[in-house]
Amino acid sequence: MNQIIRNKAIALNVPLMDFILRRIDELSRQDGIRRTIFAACPNSISVIKAALRSAKRWNSPLNFATTLNQVDIDRGYTNLNQKEFFNTIKLEADRMNVKVPVIVAVDHGGPWLKDLHCREKWSFEESFSAVKKSFEASVEAGFDLVHVDPTIDITLPAGKTISIETVATRTLDLIEHTENFRKAGNYPRIAYEVGTEEVHGGLADLTTFHKFLDLLKSGLALRGLTDIWPCFVVGKVGTDLHTTTFDPETAMELTEVAREYGSVIKGHYSDGVTNPEAYPLSGMGAANVGPEFTITEYYGLMELEKLEKKYFSEDKIARCSDVGTTLHNSVVASGRWKKWLQPGEDSENFETIAADRQEWLISTGCRYIWQNDEVLATRAQLYANLANLGVLAEEIVLSKIECAMDKYFAAFNLKNLNDLL
Repeated sequence: MNQIIRNKAIALNVPLMDFILRRIDELSRQDGIRRTIFAACPNSISVIKAALRSAKRWNSPLNFATTLNQVDIDRGYTNLNQKEFFNTIKLEADRMNVKVPVIVAVDHGGPWLKDLHCREKWSFEESFSAVKKSFEASVEAGFDLVHVDPTIDITLPAGKTISIETVATRTLDLIEHTENFRKAGNYPRIAYEVGTEEVHGGLADLTTFHKFLDLLKSGLALRGLTDIWPCFVVGKVGTDLHTTTFDPETAMELTEVAREYGSVIKGHYSDGVTNPEAYPLSGMGAANVGPEFTITEYYGLMELEKLEKKYFSEDKIARCSDVGTTLHNSVVASGRWKKWLQPGEDSENFETIAADRQEWLISTGCRYIWQNDEVLATRAQLYANLANLGVLAEEIVLSKIECAMDKYFAAFNLKNLNDLL
């Protein structure tokens, strides 16, 4: 990974992401080209590999934004803790001779944003304490950025929304704790991201948006943290889990407000967005993409299964892997699909759900079970069956994921940005 650019940031005593965003702003004033950082949510080893390969080809910085569901002290569903995750990225980058800056980040760090905390109904104190420990582990591991997102409170009565004042106070508490830990251990400076794209917790209108940032600014000053300011504020810009149209007008409004405070807007749920080229034109600083790559990985495996079945019918394979059936059964057995059900869908009987919805729930739900023993074994058999016939199975899967990523590197004007930093 590009240590030269990282060293430049260290010399200026600024976080790596802040340095990159400042350079992007300077470059924009010089060449008139606006750029948006691409952030991949690393929900599998395949996504990590594909993202590094794609970033290397585009010669562009890359941001990995991982949730506490994916990577945490308990290893999450990727079966990696923070240090293992960081080292996996570093070793893969070294193996590929990747020379671009790779920013490793926590995504959506806050109480009850880890599914386990919600399922087991942890108290605020338990969940908040766990998040603090997760942030500590991330700093120790070498992470570059933390998204502080305390916008959920499951202890509130039904229908009641957490106040923006509470969100600001808890954001400040988490930043202060992380900074105290970082300074005590003499770790490098890290960048911060705040806010949420969700309606709950509040940056749903410009008045609340202003209020939150004002509370944050005054609160950091009161706590003696005037040298800390979030580079990213998450904005609700038209996209969510089930919508794919980015709203440039709203994005430009939020961008202007964020710029007044010294931040840029980051979009979440940018998966499959129909107008990615509008992100840089609207001044968006970065965009997260995640479930799209799990779905792409799933369909890559389904393509391989078709090929496997063809060879089986020609007596060239002794036994099929049945990867599709294994993935289906593993997702259903995990119960994680229930998190994404729509009104009217039966949480007790998966098979009663409409076929197209079943397909979506399986394809996006695969991220939770990629590391299950039976899934790993089935994929290994699929790859081995095809390898015996000269088919580069993993390359086919990775190339499909890379293709999905390439459109973002292109639309976000990131080609050769590494050379300009």
